Amino acid sequence: MSILLIGASGQLGGALAPALAGLGTVFSPGRQELDLADPEGAARCVRALAPDLIVNAGAYTAVDQAESEPELAMTINGAAPGAIAAAARDLKAALVHYSTDYVFDGTKTEPYREDDATNPLNAYGRSKRAGELAIAAAGAAHLILRTSWLYGAKGRNFVHTMLRLGAERETLTVVQDQIGAPTSVGAVADATAQILAQSRGNPQGYLAATGGIVNLCCRGETSWHGFATAIFDEARKRGMPLRVSEVTPIATEDFPTAARRPLNSRLDLTRLKDRFGLETPDWRTALAAVMAEIAA
Repeated sequence: MSILLIGASGQLGGALAPALAGLGTVFSPGRQELDLADPEGAARCVRALAPDLIVNAGAYTAVDQAESEPELAMTINGAAPGAIAAAARDLKAALVHYSTDYVFDGTKTEPYREDDATNPLNAYGRSKRAGELAIAAAGAAHLILRTSWLYGAKGRNFVHTMLRLGAERETLTVVQDQIGAPTSVGAVADATAQILAQSRGNPQGYLAATGGIVNLCCRGETSWHGFATAIFDEARKRGMPLRVSEVTPIATEDFPTAARRPLNSRLDLTRLKDRFGLETPDWRTALAAVMAEIAA
């Protein structure tokens, strides 16, 4: 397969590049060649490259900043995926795209299934939902993987923020009433590669038959407070420098942010197992692997 990886310089893209390498020839144009802020230009680039498979890991991910830049977020997360999907349709190529738990409002008491009603609370979530709809409307063979609470050993994310603050401060406050599954980019990349390996070199035919929206996150659940506590536990095991001795749980309403966030971000993983035979690692197992990488 010839595989076009969009967003290879990002946190998820950096994990996908080596995971996809065993499936074919991966090429990753830079932003100067393929800029998601220019949807039509991005689509022209895709048509010129004419890959068998497009994996779009590029996105506008600054959740709070999106509240003041909703048009830019909508262009990158909404319009660009639709334009790329239209190019994929014309090329008879397949598209893998990544979405988010933030398409939901978090009021459901159970984990969200793929066909549950969406109702995003913030501009970022609205832009990601627009991208899902635009891809479906384009008619290309596609797989949209909804994930949650992404982090990795590299890049700006919650793990690195906690390690930095934990090294600077003795006490921290972290939100306790938002529940979800912290998910490593490595777990997402590995699962993506395993799904695509099942296509046996025909991603267009395979995703036309098995695609659509599928939840993909680590197993288990915790709060941001629980996640922070686990990060510090793993850091101490590895002798990483920490000053923090107390992590106080607080409510969402006591930690105001520009963007509202869902209280329930749990995603049901039944479809992932039934359709592709995959089980992701528990979030604690994935965290331990990432912390080992950071410590090294």
